[in-house]
Formats: sequence, C-alpha cells, structure tokens
Amino acid sequence: MMNNMKSPSQQIGEFSITAISDGYLSASLDLLSNISPTDAFELQQGAGATDPSSIHINCYLVRGRGRTVLIDAGAGGFKQWGGQLQANLARAGVHPSDIDTILLTHAHPDHIGGLVDSSGDAAFPDAELVVHPHEVDFWEDDGHLGRASERARGNFLFARKVFDRYREKMRASTHDDILPGISAVPLPGHTAGHSGYRIESCNRSLLVWGDIVHFPQIQIAHPDVSIAFDQDPLLSADTRSRLLDVVSSDKLLIAGMHLGELGFAHIERAGKRYQMAYDT
Repeated sequence: MMNNMKSPSQQIGEFSITAISDGYLSASLDLLSNISPTDAFELQQGAGATDPSSIHINCYLVRGRGRTVLIDAGAGGFKQWGGQLQANLARAGVHPSDIDTILLTHAHPDHIGGLVDSSGDAAFPDAELVVHPHEVDFWEDDGHLGRASERARGNFLFARKVFDRYREKMRASTHDDILPGISAVPLPGHTAGHSGYRIESCNRSLLVWGDIVHFPQIQIAHPDVSIAFDQDPLLSADTRSRLLDVVSSDKLLIAGMHLGELGFAHIERAGKRYQMAYDT
C-alpha cells in the first residue's frame, strides 16, 4: 500500500472499520480447479492485474464501543509474504498494545503469521485471541498432521506455535455475539472452522467473509472455481455460491482478506452471474 494513501475505511454505526494491508503473497493460477490456467490468466489480465498470480492480504481494524479489534493478522513475513501490518497499523495510529481482541477467520499462515514477531513472541501481548474451536482442534490433531504433505506440515507446526503463544488468552468463538455488535458466521469448506464476522450497529451491517475468494475477479464470476488451499473444495464452492446469493440479495457490504487493496465491496447479480463493485 502506498504511504500517501489513506487506508480504506467504512463507518457501520458506532464502529469504524479500516482495511489494513499486510502486502501480498503469490500463488500460481495452476492451483485453481474448474478453470484452465489460461482462462484464469485472461480473467486476471482483463481485470487489470499487473501480476495475475498476486494475492493481496487484508486485515481489518474495528474500533468502537470502547474496543480496538483486529480481524486476522496477515502473513507477517512468513515465506516472505506480507509483513506490512505493523507499519500500516502505526500509520492508522494504532500500537500493538492497543489491540484488545483478535478475531481469527481461520489459521492459515497468511492470517496468523502477524500474530508473532521476529523473535517468535506474541506480537499483540494484551489481546485475547478468538477462534472457532473446530479450527484449533484441526490444527492440533496429530492424525491430521501425520497425513499432511510436507508443505502442509509446516502450516500445522506454525499454527501450533501461534496457538501456544496465545494459549492463556484464547477464547473459543461460538456463533452468538463475540462482542456486542460483532457475531461469528460459520462459512465452512476452506478450513474446518472457517468463520466470517458480521458487524452490526445503527441499522447498518458489514460481513468480513474471510477467504471466500482468493482471486475475486475469477471466483465471484465463477463460484465453482476452488483453490488448492481449500480443505474441502466442493463444500467451499457451495458455501461461496450460497453466500454470494445472500449478500447480493441483501445488498450487504462485504470485506475479505483477499478482496483487494480497496477492501470493501458489494456483490451484484448480473443475469446468472455475480460481479463485484468496490465501495470507495
């Protein structure tokens, strides 16, 4: 994110929500299923992507009702991905000790890497970590670890390390109110406990939908396209289709970790297709 750019922000009643960029990761279009890499490349190029394999990483800062909440923490430099969260939080006037609650959508490394600093300590020492119990159970299951590929094993070990750093301040999310005005929404498929967060205040609402898409210009128009990161590709595609129907019908403002630097959008139905319109 350019230093002279103001981070995208939305006001939802009493809550101010700011998209905080952690930077980018790169993922091959070969990882997508139900679409050829050539077609995927053309869709990315048609959408103006200068690097079609680049995926932006957002985190969301929520301030209001006396709380300072962070939804996900980016990659934090894991595998040289991202790492810009702390600098961009500072630009937003937020110190790590200001964060009282961290809500996790799930525990892939590009969402939890920023929870630990370069020495492996908790980057947000005063924050409570809220995460779906199925998510913790999955990553801490030795059976799953034993069956994992070499690449995935690293993700398991990293998630366990992060959970250990926050163990005394971890809280299992239920699908009731997490905090007044903020509730968790089950969005299964991408991971065992993949969750969104709905923020509601003064008759306005917003849904932070986590990793419903990684390549929005492809997967919103083609919701059957999944990515190799999905633990259950069919369930993930089904969740995406159902959610696109709901948020387009309800005209619900959405935010997503891989929605792009602009951070906030509405989904519109165009015939039988969906398309995204950024809210700027």
